[in-house]
Amino acid sequence: MSEQSPLRLGTRRSKLAMAQSGQVADAVRRVTGRPVELVEITTYGDTSREHLAQIGGTGVFVTALRDALLRGEVDFAVHSLKDLPTAQPEELVLAAVPVREDPRDVIVARDALRFTDLPRGARVGTGSPRRMAQLNAYARGHGLDIETVPIRGNIDTRVGYVRSGELDAVVLAAAGLNRIGRIEEVTDFLSVDTVLPAPGQGALAIECRAGNTAQDAALIAALAELDDPFTRAAVTAERSLLAALEAGCSAPVGALADLLADGQVVKEMRLRGVVGTPDGRTLVQLSTTGPVPETHDQAMALGRELAAEMLTKGAAGLMGERAH
Repeated sequence: MSEQSPLRLGTRRSKLAMAQSGQVADAVRRVTGRPVELVEITTYGDTSREHLAQIGGTGVFVTALRDALLRGEVDFAVHSLKDLPTAQPEELVLAAVPVREDPRDVIVARDALRFTDLPRGARVGTGSPRRMAQLNAYARGHGLDIETVPIRGNIDTRVGYVRSGELDAVVLAAAGLNRIGRIEEVTDFLSVDTVLPAPGQGALAIECRAGNTAQDAALIAALAELDDPFTRAAVTAERSLLAALEAGCSAPVGALADLLADGQVVKEMRLRGVVGTPDGRTLVQLSTTGPVPETHDQAMALGRELAAEMLTKGAAGLMGERAH
């Protein structure tokens, strides 16, 4: 491969995937000085109409991209980090986790309503048991009367349910709307105190082959320039928590690690986790704070410790609950 032959970036075909891959491609062009071309790959998760929990959870969007990498059809791939299964294949390396977008969930509601202003019996669409569990728990605790309705589909499809009057509101990730330039459609940003995001939400993962050749090693080194150590430590802790809870996609786990600063100096990292039943009647929510992890193992340990504490508080009994 000559220095100027294009690097091939594997991406899903959705509008959101193309937008975030395009942004990564620009950054890779800057750090390598090489052209980057997008290679569109259709994944099973893109073509199946079934609910995500029924078709194998998070990995459905990732497998086809990883297969293309391993076959040498693409040089690197961009994933939404929350779609990545927690086990990392040995033949592949997470070369970079760039600076994270807004991790919050948001509401797009009719009549520009905020979540707490939704009318009694409001129908709120989301395909995520994690969101259902927390929204229902919040509603129950604050005297709101909502009905969560399972939906799936891309951003256009979901927002369409509100525009057509079929639903009063839908829940989406702020990061996705930001990346496709539609954040102005949001009617309410949900505080992470109300709804903890999915582990890794708002972050991207840049993955490539694990360096058996000089070219692979050079690409890994170049992509490393796009890595943000704080984002990587945070999402590593969140995903470690998820893995330790043995949480498949259908288990409603939320997690967020954030940095606690004293003035300009970052002092500590706080990790919060939640697991609950989709009806929101049972919720186990805990947090832990420690020094900012300086190694992968320290970040992993932070997640495992909080998971162990959550399991002793009853999370284990909730993990078998599946959204029907």
